[in-house]
Amino acid sequence: MTRNLGLNEKKIIEISKEKNEPKWMTDFRLNAYKTFTETPNPNFGPELDIDFDSINYYKKVSDKAENNWDKVACPIKDTFEDLGLIDAEKKYLGGIGAQYESEVVYHNMMQELEEKGVIFCSTDDGLKNHPEIFKKYFNNLVKYDENKYTALNGAVWSGGTFIYVPPHTTIDRPLQSYFRINSKNMGQFERTLIIVDDDSHLHYMEGCTAVYHTVDALHAAVVEIYVGKNSSCRYTTIQNWADNVYNLVTKRAIVEESGKMEWIDGNIGSKTNMKYPSCILKGKGAIGNCISIAVASKEQIQDAGAKMIHLAPDTTSKIISKSIAANGGTSNYRGTVKINKNAKNSKSIIKCDTIILDDKSKSDTIPKNIVENNSSYLEHEATVSKLDEEKLFYLMSRGLDEEKAKELLIIGFIDEFRENLPMEYAVELSRLLKNYF
Repeated sequence: MTRNLGLNEKKIIEISKEKNEPKWMTDFRLNAYKTFTETPNPNFGPELDIDFDSINYYKKVSDKAENNWDKVACPIKDTFEDLGLIDAEKKYLGGIGAQYESEVVYHNMMQELEEKGVIFCSTDDGLKNHPEIFKKYFNNLVKYDENKYTALNGAVWSGGTFIYVPPHTTIDRPLQSYFRINSKNMGQFERTLIIVDDDSHLHYMEGCTAVYHTVDALHAAVVEIYVGKNSSCRYTTIQNWADNVYNLVTKRAIVEESGKMEWIDGNIGSKTNMKYPSCILKGKGAIGNCISIAVASKEQIQDAGAKMIHLAPDTTSKIISKSIAANGGTSNYRGTVKINKNAKNSKSIIKCDTIILDDKSKSDTIPKNIVENNSSYLEHEATVSKLDEEKLFYLMSRGLDEEKAKELLIIGFIDEFRENLPMEYAVELSRLLKNYF
Protein backbone atom coordinates (compact mmCIF):
# COMPACT_ATOMS: atom_id res chain seq x y z
CA MET A 1 0.00 0.00 0.00
CA THR A 2 1.00 3.67 -0.34
CA ARG A 3 3.28 4.74 2.51
CA ASN A 4 3.91 8.41 1.87
CA LEU A 5 2.87 11.07 4.36
CA GLY A 6 -0.52 12.72 4.72
CA LEU A 7 -4.05 11.34 4.62
CA ASN A 8 -6.96 11.07 2.21
CA GLU A 9 -9.90 8.76 1.46
CA LYS A 10 -7.78 6.55 -0.79
CA LYS A 11 -5.35 5.85 2.06
CA ILE A 12 -8.21 5.13 4.45
CA ILE A 13 -9.52 2.49 2.04
CA GLU A 14 -6.02 1.07 1.58
CA ILE A 15 -5.52 0.71 5.35
CA SER A 16 -8.84 -1.11 5.70
CA LYS A 17 -8.04 -3.34 2.70
CA GLU A 18 -4.58 -4.13 4.09
CA LYS A 19 -6.27 -5.30 7.29
CA ASN A 20 -8.92 -7.30 5.39
CA GLU A 21 -11.73 -5.61 7.29
CA PRO A 22 -15.49 -5.97 6.74
CA LYS A 23 -17.27 -3.29 4.73
CA TRP A 24 -18.94 -1.77 7.79
CA MET A 25 -15.52 -0.93 9.26
CA THR A 26 -14.32 0.63 6.00
CA ASP A 27 -17.49 2.76 5.96
CA PHE A 28 -16.93 3.66 9.61
CA ARG A 29 -13.40 4.81 8.84
CA LEU A 30 -14.55 6.97 5.91
CA ASN A 31 -17.30 8.61 7.99
CA ALA A 32 -14.79 9.29 10.76
CA TYR A 33 -12.33 10.78 8.26
CA LYS A 34 -15.00 13.14 6.91
CA THR A 35 -15.74 14.29 10.48
CA PHE A 36 -12.02 14.78 11.12
CA THR A 37 -11.64 17.07 8.11
CA GLU A 38 -14.67 19.15 9.13
CA THR A 39 -13.93 19.48 12.87
CA PRO A 40 -11.67 22.19 14.35
CA ASN A 41 -9.21 21.70 17.17
CA PRO A 42 -10.65 21.72 20.72
CA ASN A 43 -11.59 25.20 21.96
CA PHE A 44 -9.91 24.59 25.33
CA GLY A 45 -6.44 23.67 26.50
CA PRO A 46 -3.09 24.33 24.84
CA GLU A 47 -2.81 25.47 21.26
CA LEU A 48 -2.21 22.59 18.85
CA ASP A 49 -0.08 23.26 15.78
CA ILE A 50 0.06 19.89 14.05
CA ASP A 51 1.02 19.49 10.40
CA PHE A 52 -1.24 16.59 9.49
CA ASP A 53 0.35 16.30 6.04
CA SER A 54 3.71 15.45 7.63
CA ILE A 55 2.43 12.43 9.59
CA ASN A 56 2.84 8.79 8.57
CA TYR A 57 -0.55 7.29 9.53
CA TYR A 58 0.21 3.62 9.05
CA LYS A 59 3.44 1.62 9.14
CA LYS A 60 3.43 -2.15 9.27
CA VAL A 61 6.64 -3.79 10.49
CA SER A 62 5.45 -7.39 10.87
CA ASP A 63 2.99 -9.66 9.08
CA LYS A 64 1.49 -11.00 12.30
CA ALA A 65 1.72 -10.93 16.09
CA GLU A 66 4.01 -13.68 17.35
CA ASN A 67 3.56 -15.53 20.66
CA ASN A 68 7.27 -16.34 20.92
CA TRP A 69 9.84 -13.59 21.35
CA ASP A 70 12.42 -15.61 19.39
CA LYS A 71 10.25 -15.16 16.27
CA VAL A 72 10.11 -11.36 16.61
CA ALA A 73 12.62 -9.48 14.42
CA CYS A 74 15.81 -8.86 16.39
CA PRO A 75 15.88 -5.03 16.36
CA ILE A 76 12.28 -4.93 17.62
CA LYS A 77 12.83 -7.69 20.17
CA ASP A 78 15.98 -5.96 21.43
CA THR A 79 14.03 -2.71 21.93
CA PHE A 80 11.44 -4.38 24.17
CA GLU A 81 14.12 -6.37 25.99
CA ASP A 82 15.99 -3.14 26.78
CA LEU A 83 12.73 -1.70 28.13
CA GLY A 84 12.46 -4.67 30.53
CA LEU A 85 9.25 -5.97 29.00
CA ILE A 86 10.39 -9.54 28.32
CA ASP A 87 11.72 -9.97 31.84
CA ALA A 88 8.53 -8.49 33.35
CA GLU A 89 6.39 -10.98 31.42
CA LYS A 90 8.24 -13.89 33.00
CA LYS A 91 8.05 -12.53 36.53
CA TYR A 92 4.62 -11.14 37.21
CA LEU A 93 2.34 -10.70 34.18
CA GLY A 94 -0.57 -12.89 33.14
CA GLY A 95 -0.31 -11.77 29.53
CA ILE A 96 1.39 -9.16 27.40
CA GLY A 97 1.01 -7.37 24.08
CA ALA A 98 3.66 -5.23 22.38
CA GLN A 99 2.88 -2.72 19.63
CA TYR A 100 5.62 -1.25 17.45
CA GLU A 101 4.50 1.61 15.18
CA SER A 102 1.03 0.70 13.84
CA GLU A 103 0.71 -3.02 14.60
CA VAL A 104 0.97 -5.44 17.51
CA VAL A 105 4.12 -7.54 16.96
CA TYR A 106 3.91 -9.83 20.01
CA HIS A 107 0.99 -11.18 22.04
CA ASN A 108 0.75 -13.97 24.58
CA MET A 109 -1.35 -14.99 27.58
CA MET A 110 -1.16 -17.66 30.27
CA GLN A 111 -2.98 -20.86 29.30
CA GLU A 112 -5.01 -20.91 32.52
CA LEU A 113 -6.61 -17.58 31.54
CA GLU A 114 -7.55 -18.97 28.14
CA GLU A 115 -9.17 -21.91 29.93
CA LYS A 116 -11.24 -19.44 31.98
CA GLY A 117 -12.58 -17.92 28.76
CA VAL A 118 -10.59 -14.69 28.98
CA ILE A 119 -10.00 -12.99 25.63
CA PHE A 120 -6.82 -10.93 25.37
CA CYS A 121 -5.66 -9.97 21.89
CA SER A 122 -5.04 -7.02 19.62
CA THR A 123 -8.10 -4.97 18.75
CA ASP A 124 -7.64 -5.93 15.08
CA ASP A 125 -7.88 -9.60 16.07
CA GLY A 126 -10.87 -8.77 18.26
CA LEU A 127 -12.67 -7.45 15.17
CA LYS A 128 -11.78 -10.54 13.12
CA ASN A 129 -12.21 -13.30 15.69
CA HIS A 130 -14.87 -11.98 18.08
CA PRO A 131 -17.12 -9.83 15.85
CA GLU A 132 -20.30 -10.11 17.94
CA ILE A 133 -18.67 -8.87 21.16
CA PHE A 134 -16.61 -6.31 19.25
CA LYS A 135 -19.51 -4.72 17.40
CA LYS A 136 -21.66 -4.61 20.53
CA TYR A 137 -19.20 -2.38 22.39
CA PHE A 138 -17.02 -0.63 19.79
CA ASN A 139 -17.69 3.12 19.41
CA ASN A 140 -20.56 3.03 21.92
CA LEU A 141 -18.80 4.76 24.80
CA VAL A 142 -16.46 7.07 22.88
CA LYS A 143 -18.13 8.18 19.66
CA TYR A 144 -15.90 9.03 16.72
CA ASP A 145 -17.56 12.43 16.29
CA GLU A 146 -16.83 13.71 19.81
CA ASN A 147 -13.78 15.74 18.78
CA LYS A 148 -11.20 16.05 16.03
CA TYR A 149 -8.91 13.39 17.50
CA THR A 150 -11.55 10.75 18.26
CA ALA A 151 -12.52 11.20 14.60
CA LEU A 152 -8.90 10.81 13.48
CA ASN A 153 -8.55 7.67 15.58
CA GLY A 154 -11.75 6.29 14.08
CA ALA A 155 -10.39 6.87 10.60
CA VAL A 156 -6.95 5.31 11.01
CA TRP A 157 -7.03 3.21 14.19
CA SER A 158 -4.65 0.28 14.24
CA GLY A 159 -3.52 -2.11 16.95
CA GLY A 160 -4.43 -1.62 20.58
CA THR A 161 -5.84 -4.08 23.07
CA PHE A 162 -9.08 -6.07 23.17
CA ILE A 163 -9.96 -7.74 26.48
CA TYR A 164 -13.08 -9.61 27.54
CA VAL A 165 -13.26 -11.02 31.07
CA PRO A 166 -16.27 -13.36 31.46
CA PRO A 167 -18.56 -13.27 34.51
CA HIS A 168 -17.24 -14.50 37.89
CA THR A 169 -13.61 -14.36 36.80
CA THR A 170 -10.70 -12.86 38.73
CA ILE A 171 -7.39 -12.32 36.95
CA ASP A 172 -4.74 -12.49 39.67
CA ARG A 173 -1.80 -11.26 37.56
CA PRO A 174 -1.93 -8.05 35.52
CA LEU A 175 -2.28 -7.98 31.77
CA GLN A 176 -0.03 -5.45 30.04
CA SER A 177 0.41 -3.75 26.68
CA TYR A 178 3.34 -1.63 25.60
CA PHE A 179 3.28 0.94 22.79
CA ARG A 180 6.41 2.10 21.00
CA ILE A 181 6.85 4.86 18.41
CA ASN A 182 10.23 4.47 16.75
CA SER A 183 10.11 6.22 13.38
CA LYS A 184 10.34 9.82 12.30
CA ASN A 185 7.00 11.55 11.52
CA MET A 186 5.10 8.59 13.00
CA GLY A 187 1.50 8.65 14.13
CA GLN A 188 0.17 5.94 16.43
CA PHE A 189 -3.57 5.45 16.77
CA GLU A 190 -4.28 2.35 18.82
CA ARG A 191 -7.81 1.51 19.95
CA THR A 192 -8.35 -0.27 23.28
CA LEU A 193 -11.61 -1.98 24.18
CA ILE A 194 -12.00 -3.69 27.57
CA ILE A 195 -15.11 -5.46 28.90
CA VAL A 196 -15.08 -6.71 32.49
CA ASP A 197 -18.31 -8.66 32.85
CA ASP A 198 -20.32 -9.04 36.09
CA ASP A 199 -18.53 -10.13 39.28
CA SER A 200 -15.10 -10.06 37.62
CA HIS A 201 -11.81 -8.27 38.30
CA LEU A 202 -8.96 -7.04 36.09
CA HIS A 203 -5.74 -5.07 36.44
CA TYR A 204 -4.47 -3.81 33.10
CA MET A 205 -1.17 -1.93 32.68
CA GLU A 206 0.08 0.19 29.82
CA GLY A 207 3.50 1.57 29.00
CA CYS A 208 4.41 4.09 26.28
CA THR A 209 7.73 5.34 24.89
CA ALA A 210 9.06 6.96 21.73
CA VAL A 211 12.41 7.73 20.17
CA TYR A 212 13.11 11.46 20.01
CA HIS A 213 13.19 13.08 16.57
CA THR A 214 13.48 16.74 15.66
CA VAL A 215 10.09 16.67 13.90
CA ASP A 216 6.76 16.19 15.65
CA ALA A 217 4.99 12.85 16.12
CA LEU A 218 1.36 12.24 17.03
CA HIS A 219 -0.28 9.76 19.38
CA ALA A 220 -4.09 9.87 19.36
CA ALA A 221 -5.61 6.85 21.09
CA VAL A 222 -9.11 5.93 22.24
CA VAL A 223 -9.89 3.70 25.23
CA GLU A 224 -13.37 2.32 26.03
CA ILE A 225 -13.91 0.31 29.23
CA TYR A 226 -17.08 -1.41 30.44
CA VAL A 227 -17.17 -2.41 34.12
CA GLY A 228 -20.02 -4.78 34.98
CA LYS A 229 -22.08 -5.22 38.13
CA ASN A 230 -19.93 -5.90 41.24
CA SER A 231 -16.81 -5.85 39.04
CA SER A 232 -13.59 -3.86 39.15
CA CYS A 233 -10.99 -2.63 36.70
CA ARG A 234 -7.70 -0.90 37.43
CA TYR A 235 -5.97 0.73 34.47
CA THR A 236 -2.36 1.73 35.17
CA THR A 237 -0.45 3.91 32.71
CA ILE A 238 3.09 5.24 32.74
CA GLN A 239 3.70 7.24 29.60
CA ASN A 240 7.19 8.44 28.84
CA TRP A 241 6.81 9.84 25.35
CA ALA A 242 9.67 11.82 23.82
CA ASP A 243 9.18 15.58 23.94
CA ASN A 244 8.37 15.83 20.24
CA VAL A 245 5.14 13.82 20.64
CA TYR A 246 1.65 15.32 20.75
CA ASN A 247 -0.30 12.98 23.06
CA LEU A 248 -4.06 13.47 22.58
CA VAL A 249 -6.01 10.64 24.16
CA THR A 250 -9.65 9.99 25.07
CA LYS A 251 -10.13 7.43 27.86
CA ARG A 252 -13.56 6.59 29.28
CA ALA A 253 -15.17 3.92 31.44
CA ILE A 254 -18.79 3.22 32.27
CA VAL A 255 -19.43 1.54 35.62
CA GLU A 256 -22.49 -0.50 36.54
CA GLU A 257 -24.05 -1.14 39.98
CA SER A 258 -21.46 -1.60 42.78
CA GLY A 259 -18.67 -1.66 40.21
CA LYS A 260 -15.34 0.12 40.60
CA MET A 261 -13.06 1.81 38.08
CA GLU A 262 -9.58 3.05 38.98
CA TRP A 263 -7.33 5.11 36.72
CA ILE A 264 -3.69 5.22 37.83
CA ASP A 265 -2.33 7.68 35.30
CA GLY A 266 1.30 8.80 34.99
CA ASN A 267 2.12 11.56 32.49
CA ILE A 268 5.84 12.23 32.23
CA GLY A 269 6.84 12.73 28.60
CA SER A 270 5.38 14.40 25.46
CA LYS A 271 5.51 17.83 23.90
CA THR A 272 1.84 18.50 24.60
CA ASN A 273 -0.38 16.15 26.56
CA MET A 274 -4.17 16.38 26.70
CA LYS A 275 -5.67 13.49 28.64
CA TYR A 276 -8.60 13.33 31.08
CA PRO A 277 -9.53 9.76 32.09
CA SER A 278 -13.28 9.61 32.68
CA CYS A 279 -15.81 7.54 34.59
CA ILE A 280 -19.53 7.43 33.97
CA LEU A 281 -21.03 6.10 37.20
CA LYS A 282 -24.18 4.57 35.78
CA GLY A 283 -25.17 2.04 38.46
CA LYS A 284 -26.14 2.54 42.08
CA GLY A 285 -23.14 2.44 44.40
CA ALA A 286 -20.61 2.66 41.54
CA ILE A 287 -17.13 4.01 42.36
CA GLY A 288 -14.73 5.96 40.18
CA ASN A 289 -11.18 6.93 41.22
CA CYS A 290 -8.35 8.66 39.39
CA ILE A 291 -4.87 9.15 40.84
CA SER A 292 -2.52 10.92 38.47
CA ILE A 293 0.78 12.71 38.15
CA ALA A 294 1.77 15.17 35.44
CA VAL A 295 5.40 16.24 35.07
CA ALA A 296 6.39 19.06 32.70
CA SER A 297 9.87 20.31 31.95
CA LYS A 298 11.27 22.74 29.35
CA GLU A 299 8.76 23.63 26.58
CA GLN A 300 6.42 20.83 27.66
CA ILE A 301 2.72 21.28 28.37
CA GLN A 302 0.84 18.79 30.53
CA ASP A 303 -2.89 19.51 30.38
CA ALA A 304 -4.28 16.57 32.31
CA GLY A 305 -6.93 15.73 34.87
CA ALA A 306 -10.05 13.59 35.12
CA LYS A 307 -13.81 13.55 34.62
CA MET A 308 -16.41 11.92 36.88
CA ILE A 309 -20.07 11.86 35.84
CA HIS A 310 -22.47 10.64 38.56
CA LEU A 311 -25.75 9.33 37.12
CA ALA A 312 -26.96 6.99 39.88
CA PRO A 313 -27.59 7.24 43.65
CA ASP A 314 -24.93 6.46 46.26
CA THR A 315 -22.06 6.82 43.78
CA THR A 316 -18.65 8.06 44.88
CA SER A 317 -15.63 9.45 43.08
CA LYS A 318 -12.18 10.64 44.05
CA ILE A 319 -9.64 12.56 42.00
CA ILE A 320 -6.09 13.02 43.26
CA SER A 321 -3.90 15.04 40.91
CA LYS A 322 -0.19 15.68 41.52
CA SER A 323 1.56 18.12 39.17
CA ILE A 324 5.22 19.09 38.90
CA ALA A 325 6.53 21.92 36.71
CA ALA A 326 10.24 22.64 36.16
CA ASN A 327 12.62 24.36 33.74
CA GLY A 328 9.87 26.49 32.22
CA GLY A 329 7.31 23.72 31.81
CA THR A 330 3.53 24.05 32.20
CA SER A 331 1.52 21.51 34.18
CA ASN A 332 -2.24 22.10 34.46
CA TYR A 333 -5.14 20.27 36.07
CA ARG A 334 -8.33 20.35 34.00
CA GLY A 335 -11.26 18.33 35.29
CA THR A 336 -15.03 17.94 35.45
CA VAL A 337 -17.23 16.44 38.13
CA LYS A 338 -20.97 16.41 37.60
CA ILE A 339 -23.41 14.92 40.09
CA ASN A 340 -26.71 14.49 38.27
CA LYS A 341 -30.06 15.34 39.88
CA ASN A 342 -30.85 11.61 40.08
CA ALA A 343 -27.52 10.77 41.76
CA LYS A 344 -28.86 11.22 45.29
CA ASN A 345 -26.54 10.80 48.28
CA SER A 346 -23.43 10.83 46.11
CA LYS A 347 -19.99 12.11 47.03
CA SER A 348 -16.95 13.42 45.21
CA ILE A 349 -13.56 14.57 46.52
CA ILE A 350 -11.03 16.37 44.34
CA LYS A 351 -7.51 17.14 45.53
CA CYS A 352 -5.03 18.94 43.27
CA ASP A 353 -1.47 19.61 44.46
CA THR A 354 1.26 21.26 42.41
CA ILE A 355 4.96 21.87 43.00
CA ILE A 356 6.67 24.53 40.89
CA LEU A 357 10.44 24.15 40.95
CA ASP A 358 11.52 27.50 39.48
CA ASP A 359 10.31 30.97 38.50
CA LYS A 360 9.95 30.08 34.79
CA SER A 361 7.40 27.30 35.22
CA LYS A 362 3.67 27.61 35.76
CA SER A 363 0.55 25.70 36.67
CA ASP A 364 -3.21 26.31 36.63
CA THR A 365 -6.14 24.45 38.14
CA ILE A 366 -9.20 24.61 35.88
CA PRO A 367 -12.09 22.71 37.49
CA LYS A 368 -15.72 22.39 36.47
CA ASN A 369 -17.79 21.07 39.37
CA ILE A 370 -21.59 20.72 39.19
CA VAL A 371 -23.97 19.34 41.83
CA GLU A 372 -27.63 19.09 40.80
CA ASN A 373 -29.21 17.76 44.01
CA ASN A 374 -29.19 18.77 47.67
CA SER A 375 -28.30 15.39 49.19
CA SER A 376 -24.86 15.03 47.61
CA TYR A 377 -21.45 16.31 48.64
CA LEU A 378 -18.51 17.67 46.67
CA GLU A 379 -15.18 18.85 48.04
CA HIS A 380 -12.38 20.45 46.02
CA GLU A 381 -8.98 21.33 47.43
CA ALA A 382 -6.09 22.80 45.42
CA THR A 383 -2.58 23.85 46.46
CA VAL A 384 0.34 25.34 44.53
CA SER A 385 3.72 25.65 46.21
CA LYS A 386 7.46 25.49 45.78
CA LEU A 387 9.64 22.85 47.42
CA ASP A 388 9.59 23.27 51.18
CA GLU A 389 12.81 25.17 52.00
CA GLU A 390 12.80 23.99 55.62
CA LYS A 391 12.55 20.33 54.61
CA LEU A 392 15.22 20.87 51.99
CA PHE A 393 17.52 22.46 54.56
CA TYR A 394 16.81 19.65 57.04
CA LEU A 395 17.74 16.93 54.53
CA MET A 396 20.90 18.77 53.45
CA SER A 397 21.90 19.25 57.07
CA ARG A 398 21.83 15.45 57.38
CA GLY A 399 24.50 15.09 54.69
CA LEU A 400 22.49 14.96 51.46
CA ASP A 401 23.48 17.18 48.56
CA GLU A 402 20.83 19.53 47.14
CA GLU A 403 20.03 17.33 44.12
CA LYS A 404 19.43 14.21 46.24
CA ALA A 405 17.40 16.20 48.78
CA LYS A 406 15.14 17.59 46.04
CA GLU A 407 14.72 14.11 44.59
CA LEU A 408 13.55 12.72 47.94
CA LEU A 409 11.07 15.58 48.42
CA ILE A 410 9.61 15.05 44.94
CA ILE A 411 9.32 11.29 45.47
CA GLY A 412 7.56 12.01 48.76
CA PHE A 413 5.22 14.46 47.04
CA ILE A 414 3.96 11.77 44.64
CA ASP A 415 3.99 8.96 47.21
CA GLU A 416 0.20 8.55 47.03
CA PHE A 417 0.60 7.77 43.33
CA ARG A 418 3.64 5.50 43.71
CA GLU A 419 2.02 3.33 46.37
CA ASN A 420 -0.67 2.34 43.84
CA LEU A 421 1.92 1.03 41.38
CA PRO A 422 3.38 -2.47 41.19
CA MET A 423 6.90 -2.48 42.64
CA GLU A 424 8.57 -2.67 39.22
CA TYR A 425 6.64 0.37 37.99
CA ALA A 426 7.37 2.34 41.15
CA VAL A 427 11.11 1.75 40.77
CA GLU A 428 10.99 2.72 37.10
CA LEU A 429 9.04 5.88 37.91
CA SER A 430 11.63 6.94 40.47
CA ARG A 431 14.37 6.38 37.89
CA LEU A 432 12.55 8.45 35.27
CA LEU A 433 11.95 11.34 37.66
CA LYS A 434 15.56 11.30 38.77
CA ASN A 435 16.68 11.82 35.18
CA TYR A 436 13.98 14.38 34.45
CA PHE A 437 15.26 17.28 36.50
